[in-house]
Amino acid sequence: MLNLDAVSPDERKRAMRKDAKKRRSQVFATGNTPESGLRDRILSVFDFPAGAVVSGFWPLAEELDLRPLLEILSRRDCQVVLPAMTGKDRPLVFRDWKPGDELVPAGFGTLEPAASCEARAPDLLLVPLLAFDRHGYRLGYGGGFYDRSLAELRSAKKVTAVGVAFSALEVDAVPHDTNDQPLDWIVTEREALEIGR
Repeated sequence: MLNLDAVSPDERKRAMRKDAKKRRSQVFATGNTPESGLRDRILSVFDFPAGAVVSGFWPLAEELDLRPLLEILSRRDCQVVLPAMTGKDRPLVFRDWKPGDELVPAGFGTLEPAASCEARAPDLLLVPLLAFDRHGYRLGYGGGFYDRSLAELRSAKKVTAVGVAFSALEVDAVPHDTNDQPLDWIVTEREALEIGR
C-alpha cells in the first residue's frame, strides 16, 4: 500500500484520484444517486436573482448531473453558462447556454457551448470535483482549469465557488499548494458547508 506521507503532493493527488473514482463508482452502482436532494439543497441555500450569471457543468462519466438544476435556473431568468476550454494551461471561458442549445465535443468526453456563444464571467460557479475536504480544497482531474479560472475571476470581481459532490467523496485533507484555489462552499446531498477563512 502507498504511504501517502512519503510521496510528493502530485503522487498523493494521483492516488487520491484513483480512490475517489472508485468510491464514486460505488455510489453509482447503488443506482441511488442523490442529485435531487443536492439540487433542492442548492436552491434553498443560495439566492439566484434574475440576471445572475451561474456557471454549471455538463456531466462527465459519473459526475453529478446538474442539468435539471440548470434548467430550473434558466426558467428563473438566470444566465446559465457552461465552461469551455481554450487550450492547455489556460483558464476556462464561460459561454451562454440554455435548455435545448446544441453543444459541441470538448475532449475528455464532455460537451461545451460553441465558440460562437457569448462568453461572460459568472457570479456563482458550481464546480465539479473528485474529492474535497472541510477546508474548501478540491481534487479535480489534474488539469488545473478551475484553479486558473478562479484565480482570474477573483482578481476581477467577487465570485462564489461552490463545490458540488457526493458526500462519499469527502476526505480528511486534499493536498494543495499556492496554485490551488479554495472553494467558498461545499454542497452535498447531506449538507451545505460554508468555508470560513
